[in-house]
Amino acid sequence: MTRTLLLRNADILVTMDAQRREIPGGGVYIVDNIIQAVGTSAELPQTADEVIELAGHIVMPGLVNTHHHMFQSLTRALPAAQDSSLFSWLEALFPLWARLTPEMIHVSTQTAMAELLLSGCTTSSDHLYLYPNGCRLDDSIAAAAEIGMRFHAARGSTSVGRSQGGLPPDALVENERDILKDSQRLIEAYHDPRHAAMLRIALAPCSPFAVSRELMRDSAILAREHGVSLHSHLAENDDDVAYSLQRFGQTPAQYAESLGWVGPDVWHPHCVKLDEPGINLFARTGTGVAHCPCSNMRLASGIAPVARMRAAGVSVGLGVDGSASNDGAQMLGEARQAMLLQRVGFGPAALTARDALEMATLGGAKVLNRDDIGCLAPGMAADLAAFDTRGIGFAGAGHDPVAGLVFCSPGPATYTIVNGRVVVREGRLTSVDATALAARHNRLAGILADG
Repeated sequence: MTRTLLLRNADILVTMDAQRREIPGGGVYIVDNIIQAVGTSAELPQTADEVIELAGHIVMPGLVNTHHHMFQSLTRALPAAQDSSLFSWLEALFPLWARLTPEMIHVSTQTAMAELLLSGCTTSSDHLYLYPNGCRLDDSIAAAAEIGMRFHAARGSTSVGRSQGGLPPDALVENERDILKDSQRLIEAYHDPRHAAMLRIALAPCSPFAVSRELMRDSAILAREHGVSLHSHLAENDDDVAYSLQRFGQTPAQYAESLGWVGPDVWHPHCVKLDEPGINLFARTGTGVAHCPCSNMRLASGIAPVARMRAAGVSVGLGVDGSASNDGAQMLGEARQAMLLQRVGFGPAALTARDALEMATLGGAKVLNRDDIGCLAPGMAADLAAFDTRGIGFAGAGHDPVAGLVFCSPGPATYTIVNGRVVVREGRLTSVDATALAARHNRLAGILADG
């Protein structure tokens, strides 16, 4: 049965359409899961199965998170990993992650997604690269379907352990033939290439220090045979670059290019240390970047040259990264940090508030190789977020409330709508019991930490 939804009388509707229209008194008319009309509220149909009045709110496209490790929400703020850079941080946490169970993957995925949805995020990628004790990507996929988030599930992998010169413990690596077999199974079972798809699969060998050249190459071949995207960490910090130069005799960008890991179907998280030839390569080939400013600061990795990337034509989206290296998932907060960090590194005009919002919406959609999310326009998937600007945190920001979303302290979303479904209503999740979820998650986090 067809269902209609009308959002109307928003103070400002931020469309992110081709004209970047910001419509005072704007609204959106939705039929089932597709946007049918966008404009001033007076121009839209006046009745629907459900009407949501949004006076005092800014409405914008649902935010897009392009990089996460959701299982890490179980190991937030652990003392042993609070003051470490990337490699020592991983070495401290790998022994705990070796105890992960399928239940932990399911619950941590929903916890991470609940946090994202409450921040106005409607689409998220997740990079799950460890599979101990019977864990499968299917555990994450089931959790996403239950909570109602649009999901890009990245089948990560590690295959080179410490005995072979890699970073992960040998007990956590997988056989490469098994990885490729499971990757094909997941694509065939779950990947949906259709317009407005709720679930897509990506192939995601973890990083140059955790997998072989052969797995990188074969994963790229398999992904392109099936039309799915590719995702892998790259150039995250100085140690990452030094490892690539020593082991492969190539910069991270050269290594990626040599294995076919560039193109519009590829996105790499971090790229903090991407050099100028690498930036030009990414721009020329359409390779995307998931910028993770909070994590990059938390691990002291550095300041990614995002302003230079964007000026060169590189597609850049935002990612919250793992919940043990951020340690939160507030997408407007990530946009704010992206803007501020570029200014610290490159000057006060390096990134504007609207640049940051564009990275959080359209930029993320392009990085995930999607043309059906990231803006509000007829024919697009019905993913939206509404933020109340009447509270103390926005007081005085009426001069430019859209910029205020980024400059001011970020608040939670009042409404988050995914695929035409209201998943957050009046600041509360509708699809799961958040209080019960947090209690279950905390119990499992305690079990994981205590062994």
